[in-house]
Amino acid sequence: MRRILPLLSFFIASFLFYAAPAAAQYKIKGTVYDSTRTYAIPSVSVLTSSGRGTVTNNMGDYEIEVAESDSIWFSYLNKPTVKFPVLKITSPHSFDISLQINVPVLKEVRIRQRNYRQDSIQNREDYAKIFNYEKPGIKVNSPGQFTGTPVAAGFDLDALIDIFNFKKRRSMASFQRRLIQQEQDKYVDHRFSKALVRRLTGLDSTELDKFMMIYRPPYEFTALLGDYDFQKYIKDSFERYKKGLPPLPFFKEEE
Repeated sequence: MRRILPLLSFFIASFLFYAAPAAAQYKIKGTVYDSTRTYAIPSVSVLTSSGRGTVTNNMGDYEIEVAESDSIWFSYLNKPTVKFPVLKITSPHSFDISLQINVPVLKEVRIRQRNYRQDSIQNREDYAKIFNYEKPGIKVNSPGQFTGTPVAAGFDLDALIDIFNFKKRRSMASFQRRLIQQEQDKYVDHRFSKALVRRLTGLDSTELDKFMMIYRPPYEFTALLGDYDFQKYIKDSFERYKKGLPPLPFFKEEE
């Protein structure tokens, strides 16, 4: 019996020694906010005096294991907070704090649907010089045209120089044609839109793309028709599409 008692005491002491630290371990949870307590802050370091550490997630939440003897503190952009002794934390499962930082908030951005008419007007304003470009010709200055004083009629020297500036003339004329073609293409896109064709035909996906490529009308035809006749063209074209027929000629040839 005398031998058993010392052994029993040894086992009890060993159990208490190893069990005590384990019992003292628990977790602290919470969320880190900015100074207004409105926005949660991600990537904030959460550290303990015993050497443990973690960071807040995208929602500003954290969870860290601590001991009773620990203190925890928070660090953001290399700016640490004061240390909080674990024993003084009254709500370990909701230990929320706010850091002395301000989160810049962008003003609300409203995206407006593109408007064909506004885009067209803007395009005309941006490239007014090109759209209004005229092929140069010889101009005759009438007497007193510029100064109001009687002078003899003569040629406009600048206009005469432009006539022989072939490279500039070709470049301006080519750019003008491209801008006009671009504007006409956008007009056709505006009227012959996927939304309208889908609503009138019920086509979608690959079939819709195929139909719009085959039956896309030219600018002159599109500009000529009113809304009723244009929608009738789409419906009639859909009937031909179902039968595997090509588009009809857009303009009748004169006999």
